[in-house]
Formats: sequence, C-alpha cells, structure tokens
Amino acid sequence: MTTPLPHDPPETPLPRLYRPEEIADALGCSAWWVKDRARRSLIPHTRVGRAYRFTAGHLAEIVHLYEERPARPAQPVDGAATPPSVPASHGSVQPRRPPVAPATRLQARPPRRKQYGAVA
Repeated sequence: MTTPLPHDPPETPLPRLYRPEEIADALGCSAWWVKDRARRSLIPHTRVGRAYRFTAGHLAEIVHLYEERPARPAQPVDGAATPPSVPASHGSVQPRRPPVAPATRLQARPPRRKQYGAVA
C-alpha cells in the first residue's frame, strides 16, 4: 500500500471554471457587467492570475444576490378578494391633500447666433 504524497492531486475532481462571457450569456447581461461587478467585489468570483473565473456555485449565488421578492404578498386567486377599505361616511373628515402647484411651461432659449451662416 502506497501513501499519497503531499503534492499529489486530490481524488475529487476540480470544479469547472467559467469565463465572464459564459456567465454573461447565462445571466443575459454583458461580460463587461460581470467583470465590473467582480472587480468591485460585488459578486463572488475566483481570480486566476489576472482573469476572473466563476464556478457553478458562484453563478447560483449571483442569481440569489440579485433576486427580488414582491414587497407585499400576492392577492388571493380564488376570487374572494379582500374587502376594500371601509368607505367614509358623510360625517367623517377626510384627510386633506396638499395643493398641487400649477405646472410652469418651459420656454426655449433664444438662439446664440442670429443666422446659421458664418459670421464675418
């Protein structure tokens, strides 16, 4: 039985490393965006020399980082909509809205030159 030497490669295969262009294709964005985010350490990545490389785990984490959830839960689908807010009776006081300032019309500046031709 031989003992493995410390410099022997490990038994487990190394993860596949993806280039920024491949990650950009998977995300539907530009390679510039991927490299810029990696350069600013906003997305997980591996640096091999001066090159940015990504694993499948990095890609999954990038997707998770930029995932957006709805701000409020969805409405019920079964048609039993939640009742709207109770309408105010005639005697109740409604909060006043601040007055809206009238919109001002924009005016064009006068041209810098009187004619478009050359000035002597």
